[in-house]
Amino acid sequence: MKKFNNSKKLSFLDSIPQTSLDSSSDKLTEKCKFNLAYFDNNQEAGQDFSDWSYEELVKLFEKLKNYSKEPLTYWKNQKTGKYDLFAIYDSFPTNTEFTHPKNVPHQAKWARFHLENKVRLIGFVIPDDYHDTIHLKTEQRFDKNTFYIVFLDKNHLFYKTQKGKK
Repeated sequence: MKKFNNSKKLSFLDSIPQTSLDSSSDKLTEKCKFNLAYFDNNQEAGQDFSDWSYEELVKLFEKLKNYSKEPLTYWKNQKTGKYDLFAIYDSFPTNTEFTHPKNVPHQAKWARFHLENKVRLIGFVIPDDYHDTIHLKTEQRFDKNTFYIVFLDKNHLFYKTQKGKK
């Protein structure tokens, strides 16, 4: 007896995901997340997405895709040349061309990703002591593994150093 194969059926069966959120090998909860709800494109020192070239935006999104594969704690321990790839600051810097946006919580831990040369991605994370606590109104949990993007900083003006000054 000859066995018949239905190629559409086999193709459909091959397309069904083989992974589960409940799987011991799934690491979705460890991966960092990026949030743009606090993005501020109204400051002279920063840029909007439309100010970046297509190539610059492609590089940015390729890096975000790569960074999303690991937790933020992983990136704190990585270097790009002699610089930390990801750094968290104690507070909003005083030596900056930016101003603290009113909609960013005062508890925010300001941070940045070093993208390349002078280019930085500026934002914040929530303090460790807020992690996994429940927001009083929304009843949702805070997550310290989310990077809230606030500024695009092509000219290293957020946390100015001698090399980063105009």
